[in-house]
Amino acid sequence: MEPVRIGVIGCGVIGTGAHLPTCARSELLECVAVADLIPERVAAAAERFGVPKTYPSGLDLLADREVEVVILALPAGVRTPLARAALKAGKHVLIEKPIASNVAEVRELIALRGGLTAGCCSSRMRWTPSARAATACLASGALGELRVVRARAVLPAGPAPTSPPPPWRASFGLNGGGILVNWGCYDLDYLLGICDWQLRPESVLAQWWPVAEHLRARVDPASDADNHFIALIRCAGGSVISFERGEFTAASRDEAWQIIGSRGSLSLWLHSTKGKELRLDTTDAEAGVRSQTLWSGDEDGADHNRGVLEDFAHAVRAGGQPSTSLERAFVMQAVTDAIYESARSGASAAVATLE
Repeated sequence: MEPVRIGVIGCGVIGTGAHLPTCARSELLECVAVADLIPERVAAAAERFGVPKTYPSGLDLLADREVEVVILALPAGVRTPLARAALKAGKHVLIEKPIASNVAEVRELIALRGGLTAGCCSSRMRWTPSARAATACLASGALGELRVVRARAVLPAGPAPTSPPPPWRASFGLNGGGILVNWGCYDLDYLLGICDWQLRPESVLAQWWPVAEHLRARVDPASDADNHFIALIRCAGGSVISFERGEFTAASRDEAWQIIGSRGSLSLWLHSTKGKELRLDTTDAEAGVRSQTLWSGDEDGADHNRGVLEDFAHAVRAGGQPSTSLERAFVMQAVTDAIYESARSGASAAVATLE
């Protein structure tokens, strides 16, 4: 397969920490151009990764005819105008997570896409051996009818930071939200993806909280978004997603991902780590619950990004869409919007659909 020629817009943490190293290691990807508004940053990125062309802005890079695919490694608050411009310029577009700031923006991108390839980077946690094993288990029907899907990751506050926190991390204006869009999208993509996107969220009852006042040093002074949320998501057919995430909380570390069906359950672990184990519990009429290890082994999280980018490259060459297409990213954005709406109103909120 001919390598896909890529331009990366944004040479910050995710651009230089994930996308450019992935391009340098993969035979399917060739980064031919980078852009950033900060001259020193774009020059340093180009030198470090051997990228031949640099541009002072994303719009300048979009005019480069050699670039086939644009990766937008920027906060959501500034990404959507560039995504629009890239699609109008005939570029395939891979967008960092979250896909946008609201569902209206995603609808617009879908309308602009035409025959181009476009998608989101939120599938990073599904390109692991354990995630593939979980996907195969669910596809086999071993769990029966799905009842409860759980995602819980509550992380404690550590020592006060010694450098200024990033301004976008808990900002509706800069990134569309807080921990829900920064990390919750990984939980949703992981669980919805290994269930083959068969769960169809319909309504949400939710609440979120900002970082506690005495822990405000962990976020930028202008932060206005969530650092802890909890949501109950009702899906078509009666399945329910119980969804909670928090960071900088007054609690000990508490993490679990689980799928419970009528015949069995699967206990998961989102992150790559050594000694990772997935447990399958099944039932029968005589013995009740029996447990077994579905998968165990070591996983290296250093290369989560490779699966995302190479999947996108294959989709471009095949003329199709990536694992997390704009339509699938829309589902996660619709859940996100409903969580924030429910928390604002104090009532259940409907999850938007494309129809």
